[in-house]
Amino acid sequence: MTVDRAMRHRPPSGHQYPIAHGGSQAMVTQVGATLRSYTVDRRDVIDGFGIEERAVDGRGQVLAPWPNRLTDGRYRYGDRDCQAPLNDPNRHGAIHGLVRWLDWSLVAHDPRSVTLSCAVRPQPGYEWQLDLEVTYALDHNGLTVTCRALNLDTARAPFGVGFHPYLMLGTSSVDGLRLTVPAMSYLDPNGPPRRPVTAPVAATSWDFTRPRRVGTAQLDTAYGDLVRGEDGRAVARLADPDAGRSVRLWVDDGYKYLMVYTADHVGQPERRRAAIAVEPMTCPPDALRSGTDLIELDPGASWHGSWGIQAEPPPAG
Repeated sequence: MTVDRAMRHRPPSGHQYPIAHGGSQAMVTQVGATLRSYTVDRRDVIDGFGIEERAVDGRGQVLAPWPNRLTDGRYRYGDRDCQAPLNDPNRHGAIHGLVRWLDWSLVAHDPRSVTLSCAVRPQPGYEWQLDLEVTYALDHNGLTVTCRALNLDTARAPFGVGFHPYLMLGTSSVDGLRLTVPAMSYLDPNGPPRRPVTAPVAATSWDFTRPRRVGTAQLDTAYGDLVRGEDGRAVARLADPDAGRSVRLWVDDGYKYLMVYTADHVGQPERRRAAIAVEPMTCPPDALRSGTDLIELDPGASWHGSWGIQAEPPPAG
């Protein structure tokens, strides 16, 4: 049977699921349940990727069942030894979990929201069964992302999740923008993987607890001890004082860490320092090895957490 070539074509990221509300629009993809784009009043809020591209540098991806790096890709949990593929060869590690290149299944889609699900099956890098579900929803408060995890295994399962949006305000460089990171400590990137070393940000170059010009700072830093408001949310903010615009990323109490990356080493040189990745994470890097803030789900138990992005000023309507 001959199939017309145009009918066979599909984007590298699979089916596309648009959602919209007022002046806000977002696109979520089948591959990885990835947030490919998010615009407010026709301005990009995240540095995503085109429909004929695949996600590079983690852009908009879901990072599960662990976020960030896993040194040597090796860990032991209970009586199970696991070895994940080393997809971060420069640091001899496994990075960002196992689901970001999988096709996710559509659960529900309406004009303002989409929900996708993924089954994690036992494999060399992860020996448990999880069902994951992610919902992206737009309303007058911006974009809200809710993740749910359910342990379908007969044994307790370790779990962590993160997301990888690159925030932007349309400037050619982030150097002149002001960054706020609501965190009282950061993780020493040179610390031992089985015993994360945290240090206070006070009086260091990693202190962005108050709005501060990014300047020449090069960040690839995990922040902890998040400062939260009365609503339980911690809020990071990237602002352009000249244009009077800003974007806020908030996390609820399910997310205890923020990874902040100034995109100095992304693969496309023209996109370096054009955006800042602010990544919600439930646990720090190497949590499957250290156990630090690792979520442990009993058989049949579930977890959920939410985060979101708000553009300021908000869209009209």
